[in-house]
Amino acid sequence: MDVCESIPTEITMQYPIELTFKLMTFGQRITATDASGNVLMFIKQKMFKLKEKVNIYSDSSQSNLIFTIASDRMIDFSANYHFTDAQGNEWGAVRRKGMKSLWSAHYEIMQNGAIDMTINEESPMKKVLESLLGEIPIIGLVAAYLLNPSYIVSRPDGTPLLRLTKRPAVFEGKFVLEKLGEMPEDDELRSLLGMIMLVLLERGRG
Repeated sequence: MDVCESIPTEITMQYPIELTFKLMTFGQRITATDASGNVLMFIKQKMFKLKEKVNIYSDSSQSNLIFTIASDRMIDFSANYHFTDAQGNEWGAVRRKGMKSLWSAHYEIMQNGAIDMTINEESPMKKVLESLLGEIPIIGLVAAYLLNPSYIVSRPDGTPLLRLTKRPAVFEGKFVLEKLGEMPEDDELRSLLGMIMLVLLERGRG
């Protein structure tokens, strides 16, 4: 099925875009806001599912579903997470690149079955240090606050498009998405959906 490129009217991409979530809550819920503080999306991951599913709403009232992200298989490093809008139109997918992502986060954003963009972690050593120090009381909290990973969305030829950076925060998780290069609106939205799935998966891995 060809990817639908009709942008939902609720979504206007104004950078930087913030992704925030509470750390001490049951379940995973993320709020995406634009540069003006407007809510772009409210993301809710369904719990206790063998196949992961994420519902994306236009706001926290959860009355207007605009996208779903669903895994094509049970928990697996190479699962494909498909993007579908409220009308059932296919918007592409993102997949974690298998065992390579154990050391450094590496994802591929797909469009019509082909790799359209990639997501790579800029400094894998930060993740390693945070994992090691995270087991030490107090020091682990400091490490989680100071060691903030970042991820780059690029074309397959290496052209950078977006950067997602974790920001220091104590009682919440915060990521900021910045635009680095020009790209079509549908690719911007597809990238945002891919980054949302990355945040959910990487948060789950600690």
